[in-house]
Amino acid sequence: MKHKIAPSLLSADFLHLQQEIEMINQSDADWLHMDVMDGVFVPNISFGFPILEAVKPLLKKPMDVHLMIVEPQKFIDEVAVSGAYLMNVHYEVSPHLHRTVSAIKDKGMKAAVTLNPHTPIHVLEDIIQDLDMVLLMSVNPGFGGQRFIEHSVEKTARLKDMITKKGLDTLIEVDGGINMHTAKRLLTAGADVLVTGSFVFKSPDPIQTIKELKEISV
Repeated sequence: MKHKIAPSLLSADFLHLQQEIEMINQSDADWLHMDVMDGVFVPNISFGFPILEAVKPLLKKPMDVHLMIVEPQKFIDEVAVSGAYLMNVHYEVSPHLHRTVSAIKDKGMKAAVTLNPHTPIHVLEDIIQDLDMVLLMSVNPGFGGQRFIEHSVEKTARLKDMITKKGLDTLIEVDGGINMHTAKRLLTAGADVLVTGSFVFKSPDPIQTIKELKEISV
């Protein structure tokens, strides 16, 4: 499977949101990544469901919604109504993870679980067979533009090994500090989806940057 590129709306110019969505539509991007932050689980506030609903009629790509919030299970209906293709919740705030994953799928969405940089992959041993995707944070969540955590490459490789040994086709997504160099290393380690923010949206030619990320070969 050719890897996927999912630019993060968090780094977009919100004064020109429609133009940014049109750029994504015209590009080789596979998904649009949406980071919803509550200022409690992570030290920042981003945007809520009104933005997702505003984007929905404009976006021609699947919406990858990442909830960086406490009690994400309370908002499964809202995420589904927003038109999300995939709903992503953090392991660290989901004490009843299997129930949450099942509820996400019951609403017709793909289910993903995120691990913070300090969270080991072994916590997924008894849930990974139920997941469509695992998101590994390669920066500490909350802010864009952070430095890539080097350990993420080896962590990606170990997660890929776990998935392969179990005979699963669970995707691995990585988010944080993605550029051409880190992208190549992560894809080589087994990543399937790369979330990229400022590297795309702050580049002189975002469409060309997405194209170059998409064309990386391993």
